[in-house]
Amino acid sequence: MTTVLIVDDQALQRLGFRMLLEAQPDMTVVGEAAHGHDAVRMTAELRPDVVLMDVRMPGLNGIEATRRIADSGGRSRVLVLTTFDLDEYAYEALRAGAAGFFLKDARPEELVVGIRSVAAGDCVISPSLTRRLIDAFTSTHSRQHPPAPRLTRDQQRRLAELTEREREVLTAVATGWSNVEIAAELHLAESTVKSHVSRVLAKLGVRDRVQAVIFAYDVGLARPD
Repeated sequence: MTTVLIVDDQALQRLGFRMLLEAQPDMTVVGEAAHGHDAVRMTAELRPDVVLMDVRMPGLNGIEATRRIADSGGRSRVLVLTTFDLDEYAYEALRAGAAGFFLKDARPEELVVGIRSVAAGDCVISPSLTRRLIDAFTSTHSRQHPPAPRLTRDQQRRLAELTEREREVLTAVATGWSNVEIAAELHLAESTVKSHVSRVLAKLGVRDRVQAVIFAYDVGLARPD
């Protein structure tokens, strides 16, 4: 049974999510929170498998709440809900440690599948959407700020641990390619690509594919077109 904590400042929105999720035979809603402070507290108390997190809320917003939940080291994983015109907010939520995000206009069945995927340890952002999101943010960010500073010692250390092939795979992941596409481009078996991705995540010390993509952008392995 997958346990879910719903976080949204709109009561009708929470009710809609609850009705959808409790209609699933393998899901149960363990609580609801109307703002970020309650989300952090209730996550620590209830330890849900998935926290369904809104971004814009009064007081502590969803981004900071996600950061605090991720930093706590607990097993709960955060699935952020946002709208397409909030690219920058979604990007910051991913940096904060979210396992992924869905658009609020997603079909109910897509959200249910997404929650199951997050609970299983996967990322629910499609490669193409990941690339559009990060490209959109980094393009805007680069026009407003100077180029990124030199790599930190920690970034240098983690990057140095990757083999040349693992760097190629990481760059391909950040470009938005699926495992099948990476296998075709690098002339590898798909199972080999999966093994490389797993080792990349382990060496970088990140939880999922999204965090690896963000690292790749941070260290300059990938850049927006």
